[in-house]
Amino acid sequence: MEAAVTSHKPVEHAAPARPALPEQGPEAPRRGASSDAPGEAASSGAGASSGVEASGAAAGGANRGLWISSTYFAEGLPYAIAHKVAGEFFTAAGASLEIIGLTSLYGLPWNLKFLWSPLVDLHGSSRRWLVGAEIALAAIVLGLAAAADSGAIWLVAALFGAVAVAAATHDIAVDGFYLQALDKDAQAAFSGLRVGAYRLALLAGALLVAFAGWASFGAAFAVAAGGLALLAIAHAAGLPRPAAPPGAGAAPGAGAAPGATGLRRYIEPFRAYLRQPRIASSLAFILCYRAGDALMFAMSSPLLKSLGLDTSARGNVAGVGTVASIAGSILGGVIIKRWGLSRTIFPIALVQSLAILLYVALAWARPALPWVVALVTLEQLAAGVGTAVLAVFLMRRCMDGYKSSHFAIGSALMSVSATFAGSVSGYLAASAGFTAFFAIAFAASLPGVVLSRLVPRE
Repeated sequence: MEAAVTSHKPVEHAAPARPALPEQGPEAPRRGASSDAPGEAASSGAGASSGVEASGAAAGGANRGLWISSTYFAEGLPYAIAHKVAGEFFTAAGASLEIIGLTSLYGLPWNLKFLWSPLVDLHGSSRRWLVGAEIALAAIVLGLAAAADSGAIWLVAALFGAVAVAAATHDIAVDGFYLQALDKDAQAAFSGLRVGAYRLALLAGALLVAFAGWASFGAAFAVAAGGLALLAIAHAAGLPRPAAPPGAGAAPGAGAAPGATGLRRYIEPFRAYLRQPRIASSLAFILCYRAGDALMFAMSSPLLKSLGLDTSARGNVAGVGTVASIAGSILGGVIIKRWGLSRTIFPIALVQSLAILLYVALAWARPALPWVVALVTLEQLAAGVGTAVLAVFLMRRCMDGYKSSHFAIGSALMSVSATFAGSVSGYLAASAGFTAFFAIAFAASLPGVVLSRLVPRE
């Protein structure tokens, strides 16, 4: 994700007559908002008996907003560390533009996470994977805290890579848990809160950079490790325990033969995803939608540094921009809820694309700090709205029985453009200059705008 959706009035859930009924699978009749519906997620590791009562009470209660916010904050913070903070660390260390651009390769685990996403559906539960990944992340980031100020650059680089692998696995679990614990209506209703919490974590990443400029990167990573440890403890104790239909990974309604095992059971999520209508245009859209933003983001810190902003100032500007992106994600969710995805996907894609031209203006005019803050804020507002649209689109591509796998496939494809574009961004910027580079980023965003007219709208 970035990925990565909005706070609205939650869907009210009618109390079911029998607690077990809402968990009978895709063929169960809908009874209010707590019954199964297309869009309900399943994870084979969750207990179908002991977790049913907890699911009905916890997932449908007033605490949904709290656990949605905390899990997506926990998803966004490691992403910020592996992307934003890593780039700032190497920028502060005096690395070349080419090396800074290559930090985008930390996105490879997000590109490849679909390869191990079926494991989350087929073994254990999303909840257990979620908590386990958070414990691992806390330990790795604590290692970063020890290594960051030691001058061991290659060790730091390797630990950033370990953060990326653990964070990508955590993403699979968080997204699968969200899709399992909420029905389709609630998934859309809370999409803005989801993205907003994720982007709040990106704001925390920007604040870590500002704190590193004041103290040190080691101290900043120690704070992040402590926060991740606290989140793991809170989630182990307080997350709801949604139940799953029996044989979630191979449910007949999902297209697999009952009792399918081994390689066939592993491959079926991919086959099911590719059998969806107009899948070619959907795949192309997912790949292209954030390509321009990915190019722009990769060189945003070097551009601000060239404008005279030091590490603390860049962190502060990024923080203001992230607040704007949170507001944008909430606004995007409100817009989608009010007018629907079919009517909003094209105009929002267009606005997101046009916002990249603000960075062309920054690079060309080299304005004073107030203008820098204003333009970055406007671009991030548009990016937040755009992220909400993509998140809802990805959720609509998820089929019953394979929620973790299918969202992982979609979000992995989304991140491919970010990794590829980011990895070549330093070379492009070094050869073309910042103004031409951001114009190229704008051009790279246009295929996504065109494809938004060709994809399934619901």
